[in-house]
Formats: sequence, C-alpha cells, structure tokens
Amino acid sequence: MSWAETRALLNPLRSLLTVHSLTLEVHETGIALAERYDFPTYDAMVVASALHAGSPILWSEDMQHGMKLKEGLRILNPFRAT
Repeated sequence: MSWAETRALLNPLRSLLTVHSLTLEVHETGIALAERYDFPTYDAMVVASALHAGSPILWSEDMQHGMKLKEGLRILNPFRAT
C-alpha cells in the first residue's frame, strides 16, 4: 500500500480506537520488561503500553502464544487455536 492508502485506512480507525502515548513511565516499564522477560526492545514497549492501558490480553502473532506475565497480561496469537 502507498502511504496515502495507509493514511486513508488508519484515519477512520483512530476514531474507533484509543491511542495511548509513549510516556516516560511506559518507556521505563518497557525497559524493565525487556530485562525481565528478554523481550526485544520494540516488543517490550508494546507490552508496556498494553499494561499501562489496562489490557488483559495482547494479541500478537509474533510473541509467545499463551504467555502470561506476572503483571497479569496474557499474550495470545489471534491466528492460533488455543
């Protein structure tokens, strides 16, 4: 997709979803998660954002399916049967 097509797709979604900013607190949590769980930095920031948003589940096809963090978040692959 072109960037214009990407923007056209994302703009309507923004009105349906809550977008959370990457704050210093989320970043610090992400660093701690990367260290604790050996997550790559980018993945750790995604997990930290989900935790700070209060999400009980993080849907990801790239992370460990079924993993439950001690912080309460569960990672599930939406393309995999449980």
